[in-house]
Amino acid sequence: MEEEKIVKAKTSQDAGRPASRAPEAAPASANTRNTGPGRLLIAVYAVFAISATARAGYQILTKFSDAPLAYLLSAFAAVVYIVATVSLAKPGRTWFKVSVAAVLVELIGVLVVGALSLFDAVNFPHETVWSLFGRGYGFIPLLLPILGLIWLYRRRPVTFQA
Repeated sequence: MEEEKIVKAKTSQDAGRPASRAPEAAPASANTRNTGPGRLLIAVYAVFAISATARAGYQILTKFSDAPLAYLLSAFAAVVYIVATVSLAKPGRTWFKVSVAAVLVELIGVLVVGALSLFDAVNFPHETVWSLFGRGYGFIPLLLPILGLIWLYRRRPVTFQA
């Protein structure tokens, strides 16, 4: 009811105004990925970016020769989390595409490294962020990209919608 009154009042105000003086429509927000639950998603990615970077840095600096493949994969995971964090927070179609790519790489990494760490324990004598599907992190590394892809799908730009 109130909305109809507001619309009618606004319409009557604009009716007497010359066309050149009509207010322009505000542009729609270019980024809705960093609002609401998206902020929580970005925060979790930021925590993982920091923790994976610290873990990989420590592992590479102190005991790289023990498990070079595992520690390099930890460093790769850290880079993926950093890229995902930044791209989720930035507006625009390009950053949306970067977000999708980063989250897909994360999902594939968790699945591949998780499977390899189960079946090829020789090359993974020490855990990485993605080892055993993120068991050391409460399986959040496995759930995070799934939730991220769902969020990105729901918040995709209009040009990507069917």
